[in-house]
Amino acid sequence: MIDKLEMFIALANERHFGRAAEVVGVTQPSLSSAIKQLEDQLGVQLVFRGSRFQGLTPEGQRVLDWALRIVGDTRTMREEMRALKRGVSGNLRIGVIPTALPIIARLTVPFLDRNPNVDLTILSRTSAEILDGIERLELEAGITYLDNEPLGRVTQMAMYRETYRLLVAASHPLAKRQSVSWAETAELPLCLLTGDMQNRRIVNQHLAEAEAVVRATVESNSTIALVAHVATGRWASIVPMTLAEMYSPGSGLVAIPIIQPEASHLVGLITAFREPHTPVVAALLDEARRVAEI
Repeated sequence: MIDKLEMFIALANERHFGRAAEVVGVTQPSLSSAIKQLEDQLGVQLVFRGSRFQGLTPEGQRVLDWALRIVGDTRTMREEMRALKRGVSGNLRIGVIPTALPIIARLTVPFLDRNPNVDLTILSRTSAEILDGIERLELEAGITYLDNEPLGRVTQMAMYRETYRLLVAASHPLAKRQSVSWAETAELPLCLLTGDMQNRRIVNQHLAEAEAVVRATVESNSTIALVAHVATGRWASIVPMTLAEMYSPGSGLVAIPIIQPEASHLVGLITAFREPHTPVVAALLDEARRVAEI
């Protein structure tokens, strides 16, 4: 039953029989047969079928909710038993908002030092994708904003406060300023993250509070692309201090504090609300707590 539920979750996530079969490592006919057997066992139709996947039935959506809980608890049990034999081990997938990527090593390096048998995958994701990935068991944890938009039922551990800087080229007229206001930043040619990023929504919010019109002539979902445009001297960008700190004075870029007001937002680790957590997630939460105390 557990294997069939895992196949069903993969199908719901991928929305394609072939891709779902690849995810769980079986042939497409084997996956289709397992879904049909699960339907027979439960006595309901789970999937609308045609020449291709057409979505879950209402019953299928309800079974998916149960499947996520059952499979999540089963994985926790398996990992706890494995930890009793071998210590903390396994695969850990962490989704990270792009603006937090510069600090992720503060968490992962000491975590891996303490838990050398863990394999780690770090994925750049929007805050919405992180929540969805955790809910669908595609991610074990995420680094995201904690105090700006609803998170739902998750375990969270605050790590640091994100503050903001105007990033300009060293040749920019504002480069020697000690600070700038949010209203002043709006008057510049800006390159900013795209609207699906929570950081962009935060920036929009603070510019709106300063009664400034938000207009970015260049948008990207990559902070590297923003920095590349700033380096040309034609654009400025509003970035977190953690990103600005990666560029030394010799890099040709200057980060200027944005005040009036000096805004900040809480960033931290989130994971599924489950007691007990898997040993690897519990160890990650402990490490996040140490980071917050530094």
